[in-house]
Amino acid sequence: MPKVSLDMPAQILEDLKLHVGDDGKFVSVADAIRTACRKMLDQLDLIDARHGRMEGSE
Repeated sequence: MPKVSLDMPAQILEDLKLHVGDDGKFVSVADAIRTACRKMLDQLDLIDARHGRMEGSE
């Protein structure tokens, strides 16, 4: 799996870490970021489909 490096404001990282760990929804910060990216891409696909921008939507 490729690795990605990014800069993130400390406040966002702190907020994200509240949802990570034994009592959180995610097992790691990386898991939380991957999940967020997947959800965002799904939402963008829905928006593109509504606007006829999806491949094969002609």
